Amino acid sequence: MKPWTSGFADQIDGYIRFKRALGLQFKTQVHYIRLFDRFATRTRHRGPLTQQLALDFAASAPSKHAAIRRYEVLKHFSSYLATMVPGTPILDRFALRRTEEPSPAHIFTGRELRRIIEGAPSGSPRRKILGEGLRVMIGLAASTGLRPGEVIRLDRSDVDWQRDLLQVRRTKFRKDRLVPVHPTTMRALQGYARRRNREFPGSACDAFFLNGRGERYASRALFVDFRRLLRRLGMRSPQGRGATFGDLRHTFAVRRMVGWYRAGVDVQSKLPVLATYMGHVDYRHTAYYVTATPELRGLAAGRLKRWLERKGAPVQ
Repeated sequence: MKPWTSGFADQIDGYIRFKRALGLQFKTQVHYIRLFDRFATRTRHRGPLTQQLALDFAASAPSKHAAIRRYEVLKHFSSYLATMVPGTPILDRFALRRTEEPSPAHIFTGRELRRIIEGAPSGSPRRKILGEGLRVMIGLAASTGLRPGEVIRLDRSDVDWQRDLLQVRRTKFRKDRLVPVHPTTMRALQGYARRRNREFPGSACDAFFLNGRGERYASRALFVDFRRLLRRLGMRSPQGRGATFGDLRHTFAVRRMVGWYRAGVDVQSKLPVLATYMGHVDYRHTAYYVTATPELRGLAAGRLKRWLERKGAPVQ
């Protein structure tokens, strides 16, 4: 970690240590805190964290969404400072906040997934292994529902080639789990591993997916590369929110539900199975990912209609 340069250096260091001592990974927040540290250094701020400083920092963001996110991170930091440094004001929690509902997840169609997976390798002509890595990460997330962080934290030793299993460690809820993987996905992982080892024969990095320096692929790089790929394919505009890498997880959940409906399976009884596979501590959390697509609504409505007909109830 690079040293902090602003007048908040000691407090920032203590804050991060405190959060991680609670068992939080705290990586995304650290990114915004680092931006704040640089901003405070650049503006030569002296003194406590003030409301005006927080708003100025938020206003320097490239978008409204990023500004709100910056302010939210600083709100939590100010609460910590108010406890540790008496006299530090707590930021106004209503000064800058989300006013709109979050955009619904994008559920990729089979055709869209094929275009994305086929188009990924051409994204890095100078280092084909990078485009190949992105292709395999996309396919892995779409076929298993892994979280973005789980994909990039995958180590070489986490892949069980004999049993077609992945050991997913350090998940969102601090629980490890085994994830069965389809043989076609395992073959894609194996092909990438062979090319990766040829590209980086002496790499001592434990990570399964590597960047151009032979180091672990960073989450921010994954998000940026995926957005860039979608824009190149004409599937996302340069402005505004569009599909994200995390939507592959939503897509997996919905496609699994659709498959069960088509097979006539009792979907409600299968939710705990899906929740366990996706790493949820409570199957009700899985409902967040089950976006009501037109296909899913139609299948559910058809099943309800057939059930009512069997019961002799009037169907309108």
